[in-house]
Amino acid sequence: MFALIRTALFGLVCLTSILTGVAPSSAADYPNRPVRWLIGFAAGGPVDIVARILSQWLSDHFGQQFIVENRTGSGGNIAAAAAISSPPDGYTLLFVAPNNAISTSLYKKLPYDFIRDTVPVASIMQLTNMLVVSNAMPVKTVQEFIDYCKANPGTVSYASSGNGTSVHMSAELFKAMTRIDMVHVPYRGSALAFPDIISNKVQLIFDNLPSALEQARGGSVRALGVTSPRRWPSVPDIPAIAETVPGFESVGFYGISAPKGTPPEIVDVLNKAVGEALKDPKLVARLADVGGIPKPMTPAEFGKLVADETEKWRKVVEFAGVSVD
Repeated sequence: MFALIRTALFGLVCLTSILTGVAPSSAADYPNRPVRWLIGFAAGGPVDIVARILSQWLSDHFGQQFIVENRTGSGGNIAAAAAISSPPDGYTLLFVAPNNAISTSLYKKLPYDFIRDTVPVASIMQLTNMLVVSNAMPVKTVQEFIDYCKANPGTVSYASSGNGTSVHMSAELFKAMTRIDMVHVPYRGSALAFPDIISNKVQLIFDNLPSALEQARGGSVRALGVTSPRRWPSVPDIPAIAETVPGFESVGFYGISAPKGTPPEIVDVLNKAVGEALKDPKLVARLADVGGIPKPMTPAEFGKLVADETEKWRKVVEFAGVSVD
């Protein structure tokens, strides 16, 4: 009788899994099929670059594919909503960046509460943004740029990777602190913006360092300054904007979260794997090439970072006086 009951219960679990699309899983055999990693920005941008570097390492490490899936739009909120609505089984992850902390206060209406509806998994790295301008702009320093904007109010446009990204809010903070006038032109990722910056249709961007640095090194744009409070270790020859605008700061982070309810055992497996990755000299060197500083953390530490960043950016949003419906 007990054997029949056990068989019936197992059948019910399997049937429920089939109907809901969720297969029973445990940390012991995780992952036993490909893992989707949702990112909110276009291929070729800084988030995409770092995601693909780490996803390859994780694929090799686990022997299962970690597939980067670009869900662009709404400053990364489309990807966040898709991840949050996915089964909490460890097979759908979300790339987390400052946009997720910023959107909480910038957007008046969101279909989710990011901190409530996700669980922190792992921190990847810390990074800065970089102000780069079109080579057609007659400026070579931050002060010259400020002077040019003040002499030509309303004629300078800045690109962003979408409303609510650190790229957007870095520019808005800069505008507020320097009292200059610039027009915002949002894109579905900074990779899509650079052709227009290079051709001077849009004059500048405060982009995440990985892609901004690649473009500046290639000579297609001119780097003026980094948004960290001091010069960034990987680009010590580029001044900090704070050297010209005291108090200016916009330092970001990259990490991983999962839908609320994801088993803590699976979170622990992923966190330990990312921690191992961030000790791999080859992977660390690749992150350094794009200007990233590895920042391994426990899930709890990363959760605190996201909460702290959410409060920090709330103050910036209020100071800049911006919002998105």
